[in-house]
Amino acid sequence: MNSVLTWSVLLGTSMSCYAIKLVGYWVPARWLAHERLQRINSLIPVVLLSALVVAQALAIKTHIVLDHRMAGIAAAFAMLIARAPFPVVVVSAAFTSALVYRLH
Repeated sequence: MNSVLTWSVLLGTSMSCYAIKLVGYWVPARWLAHERLQRINSLIPVVLLSALVVAQALAIKTHIVLDHRMAGIAAAFAMLIARAPFPVVVVSAAFTSALVYRLH
């Protein structure tokens, strides 16, 4: 890609993001106060973070791979189901991932 195209895409994307943000200020407050919209907005960060974790755990470039990372995700999921404290979840995921990596 040449530099003119790169800068054009960058500036176009930046202007689009700014326009979306600006339109958000014009939305009436009563539209944003609906309970259903509040519930949906509270779930968006959770969904995006979950999608990022799954994408990073399953993909290497364009291939889907099941390796030590999925074992760590499974261990973290098990600890979350068991309602373990967050540091325990992180350490168990790291330990499980490292163990599977070492044994493989």
